[in-house]
Amino acid sequence: MTKLEQELGKLRDEIDSIDRQVLELVSERARCAQRVADAKQEHSETEADAVFYRPEREAQVLRRIMERNGGPLGDEEVARIFRQVMSSCLALEQPMHIAFLGPEGTFTQQAALKHFGASVISVPLGSIDEVFREVESRAAHYGVVPIENSTEGMVHHTLDMFRQSDLKICGEVELRIHQHLLAAEGVDLEGVTRIYSHQQSLAQCRRWLDARYPAVERIAVSSNAEAARRAAEEKDDNVVAIAGDMAAELYNLNIVAETIEDQPDNTTRFLVVGHQLSGPSGKDKTSMLIAARNKPGALYHLLEPFHRFGISLTRLETRPSGIATWGYIFYLDCEGHFSDEPIQSVMKELADDTLELKLLGSYPQAVL
Repeated sequence: MTKLEQELGKLRDEIDSIDRQVLELVSERARCAQRVADAKQEHSETEADAVFYRPEREAQVLRRIMERNGGPLGDEEVARIFRQVMSSCLALEQPMHIAFLGPEGTFTQQAALKHFGASVISVPLGSIDEVFREVESRAAHYGVVPIENSTEGMVHHTLDMFRQSDLKICGEVELRIHQHLLAAEGVDLEGVTRIYSHQQSLAQCRRWLDARYPAVERIAVSSNAEAARRAAEEKDDNVVAIAGDMAAELYNLNIVAETIEDQPDNTTRFLVVGHQLSGPSGKDKTSMLIAARNKPGALYHLLEPFHRFGISLTRLETRPSGIATWGYIFYLDCEGHFSDEPIQSVMKELADDTLELKLLGSYPQAVL
């Protein structure tokens, strides 16, 4: 046996020993999670009353893991490992059904798995309305829907759903969007006839497409996953799709051009919707819907209390009210939790000076 073989043998024995310790600790954590579930059920009137998923608690755990990490693995890599351990342990307490804007292979599913881990039951649905209805009927525990993209702006359909729904925002996910050109085996890339993708993805890759396929027909479909499905089925017509890694894997397509989005920092933000309000995690956002009175200075009177109480606004959007001509609803995101005294003071002032004030939720700022 050579000196290298001896050294490698010792290191492998050490890794095996560490693996046994990791396994023992993960198993002990899982047993502890089961005891948590038993305690919650014991102190709840019915099983349905027991709340197993606490987004503020999970955010605190992941932040603490990242703060304590000393390397050599990066903070986010370590957090993703713990995210999956937590997901598996939570599944022992209660397997969760997570509705998302489908079909399978979409960026929304990717966001759902990033937030909840892989040990949940994914429920793909055909529209944002259906995701809300699935959660409202309690057929799914939570739903994940897109809310904004850094280059293409807000998803207005999601905003409008909050006007008619009583669901609360209890989490957010930020996902870096990498668009790839996908093709089935044997497709002639010089003779492409059609390019399928979601309309936002086509817009996000406009300059790249203009430079390489300026004369090829671009067809917008309901999702990137649907685009990938069509590219797989219509490969004999030299069809390609723009979609992500998950869609490529799901439909057995080759990535023939990577990261073709025009903006390298292209990011989409998703919201997690459910029935309960989240507690404070220490680093939160609050979202609310406001119908202002139609009078001079209405927008100033709406925004001024946030400035006076030192609250940072992170988003302000306007949508038609659907009630009065030229009437508008304002959607606000601000830093902090609704239980914080400054936000309580602002909400009290706004409630007295607006037609409607609806708290959409306070939730941990995205950790991963």
